[in-house]
Amino acid sequence: MRKRSKLIVCAIGGIAGLIAIVTIALLLIVDVNAYRPQLETAAARALGHEVRITGALGFDLFPGLQLTLEDVQIGASGAEIATAREVRLGLALLPLLRKHVRVETLVIQQPSILVIRGGDGSFNFDRDEDHSSPVTEAQHSALELSEVAVAEGTLNYLDEQSGEGFVARDCSLKIAPLRIARGDSTGLIRALSFSAGLACREIQGKDLAVADVKVSATGQQGVIDLQPVTFKVFGGQGSGSIHADFASMVPHYSARYALPQFQVAEFFKSVSPQKIAEGRMDFSANLSMQGKTFSELRQTLAGQVSLRGVNLTIHGHDLDDELSRFTSSQNFNLVDVGAFFFAGPFGMLITKAYNFARLAQGPGGSSTIRRLVSEWDIAQGIARAQDVAMATDKNRVALQGELDLINEQFNHLTVALLTPEGCVKVRQTVRGSFQHPVVESPSTIKVLSGPFLKLYNMGRALFPGGECDVFYAGSILPSTD
Repeated sequence: MRKRSKLIVCAIGGIAGLIAIVTIALLLIVDVNAYRPQLETAAARALGHEVRITGALGFDLFPGLQLTLEDVQIGASGAEIATAREVRLGLALLPLLRKHVRVETLVIQQPSILVIRGGDGSFNFDRDEDHSSPVTEAQHSALELSEVAVAEGTLNYLDEQSGEGFVARDCSLKIAPLRIARGDSTGLIRALSFSAGLACREIQGKDLAVADVKVSATGQQGVIDLQPVTFKVFGGQGSGSIHADFASMVPHYSARYALPQFQVAEFFKSVSPQKIAEGRMDFSANLSMQGKTFSELRQTLAGQVSLRGVNLTIHGHDLDDELSRFTSSQNFNLVDVGAFFFAGPFGMLITKAYNFARLAQGPGGSSTIRRLVSEWDIAQGIARAQDVAMATDKNRVALQGELDLINEQFNHLTVALLTPEGCVKVRQTVRGSFQHPVVESPSTIKVLSGPFLKLYNMGRALFPGGECDVFYAGSILPSTD
């Protein structure tokens, strides 16, 4: 029995030694560069795109048999969509001895990827129908990798229709496993199956930068789930999820995100260098949309957005003092105060033209906002104010109306200074486009001369209970001071 065991051990050792000798021999006698065209063709068939290897090729034996490709380029219709400084392919040894290449692992160093979404909703990595492409097969080959790793990657994304985009820098990715089913390369997303972890040092957009991004992702049969999605922005740590369904003809998307206790001062730094406000607020969103183009996505946008804060400080204005004199001076802009209501939920869209710096150019002083709530309901691209108001020590200001996110315009958005009963003391309306808003002159329930207003307030105190049209009856209660 012992002799039999020794024979088995010796046999296994001999086979392993033989494989090692054959492998070393292959490394010594095989000119890998001679197989460059075959490698490019095989990669092109697997990816459904043109592939060029412009750098050196080589074999490594440790930590396993690996094929190293330097300066790899992937293109579509003659345009470059991805490059990598180095690609290492982990090869299965036994199939290689039968002259069959089977890739088991993939490691990519310093890739740079460009993703462009055209005006028709198509991506630059979609299969091109140009028959001059070297990839002539209607089907891409199946691919299965036990592990994919990416280090020091960069991703550039651009939506040509909206002009929006972002750059993700210093990204690492690990996928285990990755499968691409054989099929039409125009349906590459639907052919993917994976489980992945992604981390990026920074993602920089046109008006916003987030840091320390971490994502766990799964994908199967055209459905991709990103959960959780975490990143740091405006001095806060947020988390959420994204669900994208590409299985049907029209892609569907849904997203949830919560950013508790972010710093208001950090947010306003993105729209003005001046110190406007400080404090902490809570933001949350639950949104869904569908479509192939940016326009279709905006037209189907639906969900809820919320912004809440307690004990915020506004610099440059003593709001209670200015509001108390507003009824006689008429030189205060209520819309400027109302801007705080949509600064959080829709700030990056609204503030393209709105000059928040005006809020910091007041006569001086500061104000405390005891409570602020900004709750919006969105349907078919129209955001409607549900509960939008704030309270200082002595006053309440509320907002009603709509934001047309499709056409980027205000739909008779009204900001009102309230009586204790929630009726209008003074109101002001903003209309027109986000780029060129038109603020109407304030209107009041009475002719606002100082003496007349005093008589009106005295009469209301002597004869309480009079009827009025309530403008606001939400969660922000009047001051009890």
